[in-house]
Amino acid sequence: MIDSHPLDTHHEAMLTPGEQRFEHIRKQVGLWLGPVLFILLMLFPIPGLTPEAAKLAAVLALTLTWWMCEPVPIPITAILAPALCVILGIAGAKELFASFGDPIVFLFIGGFILAEAMMVHGLDRRIALGLLGIDWVANSVPRVFLVFGAIAAFLSMWLSNTATTAMMAPIALGIVGEMGEMLARQKTPTSQLDHTRLATGLMLILAYGASIGGLGTPIGTPPNLIGIGLIRDQLAVDITFVNWMMFALPAVVVMFLALYFIILLMYRPTISKIEGLAEYLEDRKQNLGPWTRGQINTLVAFFTAVVLWVLPGVLALLPGEAVGAYADRYDKIMPEGVVAVVAAGLLFLLPINIRNNEFTLTWKQAVRIDWGTILLFGGGIALGKLAFSTGLAEHVGQGILQGTNVSSLGMITLLAIIFGIFISETTSNTASATMVIPVAISVAQAAKVDALAPALGACMGASFGFMLPVSTPPNAIVYGTGYVPITRMVKTGLIFDILGAGVIWVTVMTLSGILR
Repeated sequence: MIDSHPLDTHHEAMLTPGEQRFEHIRKQVGLWLGPVLFILLMLFPIPGLTPEAAKLAAVLALTLTWWMCEPVPIPITAILAPALCVILGIAGAKELFASFGDPIVFLFIGGFILAEAMMVHGLDRRIALGLLGIDWVANSVPRVFLVFGAIAAFLSMWLSNTATTAMMAPIALGIVGEMGEMLARQKTPTSQLDHTRLATGLMLILAYGASIGGLGTPIGTPPNLIGIGLIRDQLAVDITFVNWMMFALPAVVVMFLALYFIILLMYRPTISKIEGLAEYLEDRKQNLGPWTRGQINTLVAFFTAVVLWVLPGVLALLPGEAVGAYADRYDKIMPEGVVAVVAAGLLFLLPINIRNNEFTLTWKQAVRIDWGTILLFGGGIALGKLAFSTGLAEHVGQGILQGTNVSSLGMITLLAIIFGIFISETTSNTASATMVIPVAISVAQAAKVDALAPALGACMGASFGFMLPVSTPPNAIVYGTGYVPITRMVKTGLIFDILGAGVIWVTVMTLSGILR
C-alpha cells in the first residue's frame, strides 16, 4: 500500500537495477494500457449495463490500471476520475465532488494534524524511548522484539504506519549497531548470523507491527475510514469510534502475538541478551531533554480527542433513558469528524510562548499532512457511490457469484479477505480498499446474504500486504535499510498473510454483529 509518503523517492533510489527496470516497465505499460482499456470499453460497452454504468466501467478500467501501475501519482488519478465522470455525463459535478467534503474527510484531516504535531515536537519519540528503556525490557532480545513491535503497533493506531516506521527505524538501526559492536568484540562463531537475524527480525516486526496497529482505530489507516464510509452509505450501518475499536482490537492483539512468535521462531539470535542496550537507550532518552511545552500541549490535544471519541461509547454503557437521549444528542453535535477538527484546532490555540505569539503548531507545519490520501479517499468514495447508483456494482457482483459458485456468507467473506490481501500486495492499501470493498458488498448482496462481514473482511484485508517492498510504506522503509533481503520479506510476509487471513475471517464472522 503504497500510501503517499516522503520516503518513496528515497526507497526508489535503494532499489536494485533489476527492480528499477521493473518499476519503469510497470509505469510505462500502465500509462498506455489504461487509456487503451478506456477507449475499448467506450467503443464496445459491456452487455447488459445501462449507458451510465458502461461509461463508468470504462473510467474504472483506466483508474484501476493507473492506481496499480502508478504512471501518474495515485491521488491525481483519484481526482481526475470524478472529473471524467462529469465530462461523460455519468453524474453531476455537485454530486461527485461532494464526496471530498464527506465528514470522514475531516476526521482524516484532524487526525493527520494531531499526528503531525506529535512528530514536530518529538512526542512520539519520547513515548517510544520511554517504553523501550524500561528495565524489564532492556538487554533481553525476545523482550526487545516484543516491546519494539508493540510500540510500533500502538503508535500506528494514532499516527500513520509510515510516520511510525520512519520514526522508529533510526532507533532500530541504533539497536542493531550496538549489537554489531558487541558481537564484534565477542568474536563468537555465530556472531554474524546473530547480527543478521536480529537486524532482519527487528526491522520486520517494526514494519508489520506498524501495519497491524493501524487496524485498531478508525483513524489508524485510511482503509478503515473508507470501509466505515462505504458501509454507512451502502448498508446504513453507522460504526462509531468505540464500536470499531471493540471489533478490531481483539484481532490486532491476536495478529500481533502471531507476528511476534513468527519473528521469534524465524529470527531469534542464539544469544538472549544485548549488553549495553539499556545504556544506549537511556542515552538517547536523555538527549531528548525535559518535557517541552509543545509536547505537553500536544498531549492535551491528543487526549482531548481520545476522550471525546470514546465518550459516546461510555455513555451507551450507562443505564437510563435520559443518558441514552444525551448520548444520541452528543453523537449529532460532536461526531468523530468534528471532534478531530476541534482537537486539531487546540494546537493553534494552546500557547508555547504567548508573548511572542507562538503556539503549538503553525499552519506551515500543519499543511505538511498527507493531502494525497485525503484526495484519494474523496475520489474513491465518489466512484464507490457511482458503482452502486449506476448498477455496475450489482452487475459485477452477479458475475463473480456465477463465476465462483460461492454463495455462503463464510465463503464470500473469505473470498473478500483474500481478494483484499492480493490487491494490497500490488498497490496502495487505500486504493485497494476503494476497489475491493464495493465489490465485496455487491457480491454479498447478489447472493442475498448480509454484506457487513464481507465488507469488513475486504476492508481489513486491504491493509494486509506484507510480501513486497511496494506493498506498504513500512515495508519500503525497512527494505531500504539493507537489512531485509527480498527473499526474507516474501517468505515471512506470505506466512503472515495466510495467518492474518484466518484471523480476519474469524474476527469478522464472530464480532461483526457488535457493529450493528
